[in-house]
Amino acid sequence: METQDSVGDFFRGVETPGMIDWTTMPTYNTVMALAVGAGLLGLVLFFRAVRADPADVSITGWSLNFGVLGLILTTTGLHMTLTWPLAAGGFAFDNIIFGEPSLALGVLLLAAAVYLWSKRVVGVTAREVARDSRPLTIFVVGLGLAMLAIALAGVVYQLFAAPPQEPISGFFAEWAILEAIFISTLYAAIGVGALLTPLATGRISRGLEGGVAATIIGWCWAVTGTVWLLFGALNFYSHIGLIVNTM
Repeated sequence: METQDSVGDFFRGVETPGMIDWTTMPTYNTVMALAVGAGLLGLVLFFRAVRADPADVSITGWSLNFGVLGLILTTTGLHMTLTWPLAAGGFAFDNIIFGEPSLALGVLLLAAAVYLWSKRVVGVTAREVARDSRPLTIFVVGLGLAMLAIALAGVVYQLFAAPPQEPISGFFAEWAILEAIFISTLYAAIGVGALLTPLATGRISRGLEGGVAATIIGWCWAVTGTVWLLFGALNFYSHIGLIVNTM
């Protein structure tokens, strides 16, 4: 297997012209990763703001934020889920790993956008948001279990490793388990947060503090959201490099 063996390779990747026919494999998990990161961070920041001072929260602003991110994730996630564009390059599993969770999060964010837009005049409280979102926690828990399943599959089958043709990330191509653990940890952390949502919303809807569950959710989603945002931004460089090196 080819490897990156110089500083130049690290930043440029290994050139293998004609390796991938990109006309048959549209790839857009770059903007998906950005939107996922921003969405997770947005959820944490919104709930912190509404719990601290509901009167000082811009309901319209948060509605627009969730609407924009939800639209991006719903459209890209739906396309990937229904058409499996990554299968042509031998990455059929990535359509499930990236497409379906993005679709689910996108629809949830669109629902949040519509909900907040309907409340833009009267405003909301943390207790009201928690009470109204409790029915959705059934689906969110299911998604949490799915995230843990994806994390397990990532480690067992050593998925997610970038090829040496991809700048920066491809440096670790020889050690596939490293990137498998890195990405799987992100999925697992998101899953843990999702599994705890019924506990947190249940407490808050009764007028109590969110407790340990809310704290864990906040840290899990804030950290993974930040990492996905930065990783997605990095991928705009590394994926462009991969395309240039393999087209």
